[in-house]
Amino acid sequence: MSTSAQPAVTDDVRQSARAAAERHLKALVGRDDAVLREDQWAAIEALAVDRRRALVVQRTGWGKSAVYFVATKLLREAGAGPTVIVSPLLALMRNQIAAAERAGIRAVTINSTNIDQWQPIHDQIASGEVDVLLVSPERLNNPGFRDEVLPRLAATCGLLVVDEAHCISDWGHDFRPDYRRLRTLLAELPSGIPVLATTATANARVTNDVAEQLGVHADGSSDAVLVQRGTLDRESLRLGVVQLKMPEQRLAWLADHLAEQPGSGIVYCLTVAATQEVAGYLRARGLEVAAYSGQTEADERHGLEQALVEGRVKALIATSALGMGFDASLGFVINLGAPQSPVAYYQQVGRAGRGTDDATVVLLPQIEDRDIWAYFASLGFPREEQVRETLAALADSERPLSTATLETRVELGRNRLESMLKVLDVDGAVQRVQGGWVATGRPWDYDAERYARVAEAREREQQAMLGYLTTDQCRMRYLREQLDDPDATDCGRCDNCGGLTLSTSLSEAAVAEAGERLSRPGVTLEPRRMWPTALANLGLDLKGKIADGAEPGRAVARLTDLGHGQALRALFREDTPDGPVPPALAQAVMDVMKDWAPEWTSRPDVIVVVESATRPTLGRDLADGLSRVMQIPVVGTWAIRDGSVPPRAGQSNSAQRVAAVRRRGGLDAEVPAGATVLLVDDQVASGWTLTVAATAIRAAGAAAVLPLVLATQG
Repeated sequence: MSTSAQPAVTDDVRQSARAAAERHLKALVGRDDAVLREDQWAAIEALAVDRRRALVVQRTGWGKSAVYFVATKLLREAGAGPTVIVSPLLALMRNQIAAAERAGIRAVTINSTNIDQWQPIHDQIASGEVDVLLVSPERLNNPGFRDEVLPRLAATCGLLVVDEAHCISDWGHDFRPDYRRLRTLLAELPSGIPVLATTATANARVTNDVAEQLGVHADGSSDAVLVQRGTLDRESLRLGVVQLKMPEQRLAWLADHLAEQPGSGIVYCLTVAATQEVAGYLRARGLEVAAYSGQTEADERHGLEQALVEGRVKALIATSALGMGFDASLGFVINLGAPQSPVAYYQQVGRAGRGTDDATVVLLPQIEDRDIWAYFASLGFPREEQVRETLAALADSERPLSTATLETRVELGRNRLESMLKVLDVDGAVQRVQGGWVATGRPWDYDAERYARVAEAREREQQAMLGYLTTDQCRMRYLREQLDDPDATDCGRCDNCGGLTLSTSLSEAAVAEAGERLSRPGVTLEPRRMWPTALANLGLDLKGKIADGAEPGRAVARLTDLGHGQALRALFREDTPDGPVPPALAQAVMDVMKDWAPEWTSRPDVIVVVESATRPTLGRDLADGLSRVMQIPVVGTWAIRDGSVPPRAGQSNSAQRVAAVRRRGGLDAEVPAGATVLLVDDQVASGWTLTVAATAIRAAGAAAVLPLVLATQG
């Protein structure tokens, strides 16, 4: 326990603080009849009166923001510094600033979109003009912010709030390495600075892990953290599952039944591609919807969020990017595909039923869900040898190394490399500085046992999610039990309790149009425009813009698509034997060629096929079939020159992939001068094989290269 003791607080002081808190709540919500619940006051009292650290695990809509805004008012009136709120999303920041202003709280934000305002904001904080500062977790590890701003905040803040605190724990469903930096900030806080961590989605293990991290000080001492766990029941939600076998049936269900859902809401999809595909189909069926994902521009996101809040769209078709921090009164949430865990699902459905007495929650599971889960699972913490290679590369360098440069030394993709470096930074093994990353020289242990336990926990969560689909017990009770809610009881509102009946009727027109849309092949393959950075480190004299590369190409479909994606996933499974192109996919190829042809500046003259070690028959059959139909010759291959280089070597990042492709293959073809070449491959992942082959074909005299593949992984 920490030896720092707070002076005793009299009952009169507590009663006075309670009365002031009630006044601030009325201003915050704009209602004279607003009253703090006892559990809300208990949290506020711990922060503003006793100056303690607290972890509040309460359901969405409970009023966690009211706790920290009211506590802020009390602390500021007592002369404390500004509150610092660490929030995960800009959407939350916008909502929080608007809510704070209603209560007379002056709130500002520092994030990646307002760098030009940082200095004026710092000046306002120094002069006492700011009550609340909201920062994104990513800011915590920005070198300038970490070294210059963060120490001042730690020394002067009156309250630290960590929202979505389950992200601190790698046991949580949405662990974010940037949140690990909070451990340093927490340890550096002066004694007596209260801390509030909040989340709606933490089971017992995550709660214990976060509480333990919350109480630690730099000197090794710890505080007793107040842990408040409330009921996780959501009285307004009616949960149900609709089991439909075919993807066109699931799309048709949305077309036929979306308008029946109360108010406006969210349709969650597992991939960006699905959001675009589903939104396009529903718009064609006359429904006012829009796609929303992490690839949506920031300004457009804000506009779409406002349109949803104001009811100007029936639904946003979204990935989980529209999740944490989005605050609105929504009438429904529908999931097209199941998230990886009941905990993640509980969080997503929590977007509905806030400020309304009745909201519908529907899950439409898909056969391909497990494939998508497996992909995300493959992005876990890297193997020890990859971590050691990274540490060695940094240790051997006399100057900081950028992430792009590290990609040429370690076979890890950009996102996994960045994530790993953030964890190593918090663990003290590396440090982010101006210009890149450096090794600290401190010893570091690879906790293989912990990583294995986390992976096993993820697998159990997936199995539990599958159990949710088939359970005959109360669905809300099932979710609450997965979150270790000791008060879980039958809700009486879900489809299994008899409180919700979901129609499975489908109109023939909706099914037909969905089937037609899903069977419509064709995905544009945008060519690579720039060579990866630092290829000279790998002995390659390639840099800058790719002058003579490929034209925009075509794939029949993405492997994650709802339509042809299913057939392509089956075709490319490891246990599927090599063979010719299946007839249905052969027809899809011809449909793609027909749709694509008007965009050609010149019809293809010849074909070059990318040689495959794993599916030679498939690739050759595709090329021969096109040759017969188009009546143009196959003039050669992008051939395997060095079979010792594995087919997917270097796949983890662009620099390594380019080097591997150059080592493995070479052009073995007679390309006519000035010809337009159709470059054929079975599937594309990074796109670098097609890019390197296209540059070689152009160097051999071709005027243009048009890539065509069956499947794309992107």
